[in-house]
Amino acid sequence: MNGCRQPRYAAPVLPAWMIYGANGYTGELAARRAVAAGERPFLAGRSAEAVARLAGALGLEHRVFGLDEGGAVDQGLSGMAAVLHCAGPFSRTAAPMAEACLRGRAHYLDITGEIEVFEGMAARGEEARQTGVTLLPGVGFDVVPSDCLAAHLHRRLPTATHLALGFRSSGRLSRGTQTTMVENLHRGGAVRRDGRIVRVPAAWKTRAIDFGRGPVAAVTIPWGDVATAYHTTGIPNVEVYMAAPASMRAFFRLARPLSPLLASGPVQRFLKRRIRSGPPGPSAEHRAHARSLLWGEARDATQAVVSRLETLAGYELTARTAVLAVQRVLAGGVPTGFQTPARALGPDFVLEVEGTSRRDDPPRPV
Repeated sequence: MNGCRQPRYAAPVLPAWMIYGANGYTGELAARRAVAAGERPFLAGRSAEAVARLAGALGLEHRVFGLDEGGAVDQGLSGMAAVLHCAGPFSRTAAPMAEACLRGRAHYLDITGEIEVFEGMAARGEEARQTGVTLLPGVGFDVVPSDCLAAHLHRRLPTATHLALGFRSSGRLSRGTQTTMVENLHRGGAVRRDGRIVRVPAAWKTRAIDFGRGPVAAVTIPWGDVATAYHTTGIPNVEVYMAAPASMRAFFRLARPLSPLLASGPVQRFLKRRIRSGPPGPSAEHRAHARSLLWGEARDATQAVVSRLETLAGYELTARTAVLAVQRVLAGGVPTGFQTPARALGPDFVLEVEGTSRRDDPPRPV
């Protein structure tokens, strides 16, 4: 406690829940979506002025605390039945928040797409189950639509041994997403091979993928499904692709020998200053009109199945699926312990979002 008295908060009417990191780009979108859906979440974060301003605009209660002191976090979560954690980079923030949720017996949800965070949560699954807490990371674009697609493909081909997923989207990334990408640039790519996560070079494979509007070049990326798809389906071999123009593919290749430089402090600080100088994220107009396209293929020794998904722009989808996931968890029926979105909420969960559609190709021989 360092001799500091923690603020005392009035006991909320249960079941109360909180959006932590509500002053960030995606956190604010989730807060506004929650209010539009009739919810009254508590808003929280470490920036007192920004959190108070948003809470005032939305007529919500708020709390202010950081994640670097356990007593402050415990007090901040007092009375909460669930937390939607939106403050990245999650490689630094997920563990302390999840630990506080386990201590306070509050369900934990977040919007991460980081492989290590998913695997860290999975390692605490039994502890969470015994505590009666659900650990449900990745309830946004990372990884709801792709995880639901993986589960649907496994439902179509239960004998699948290989799974490939891909997505195509457009638009500027939020500052938080860009920061996470910068912090992981030097690490290259990742795939799952025979059940194990294996590090590979950046843009290790390139393949032509038809997301429904004609074939485009896509490259492997270390997307969260490398972790989650295995937990959801049990398929031991997983690759995730992102549609990438020639300039991006060339950048990934050039970055391979520069890994030590990209990880250095001066380069990291320079890149993060550039991120902070830019806009917080895509405009409301872009979010309203842009679309995300997803593709997936599951195969066994004799046949393959392909399915496609079309849905909202990434951040717009995240705000909607995150709030829906919290509502489902608080309503009961979601298992405790570590869960993936599709395992907890079903392969068709993403179809609950208006403007989302899915279509299947006929099975084909391999």
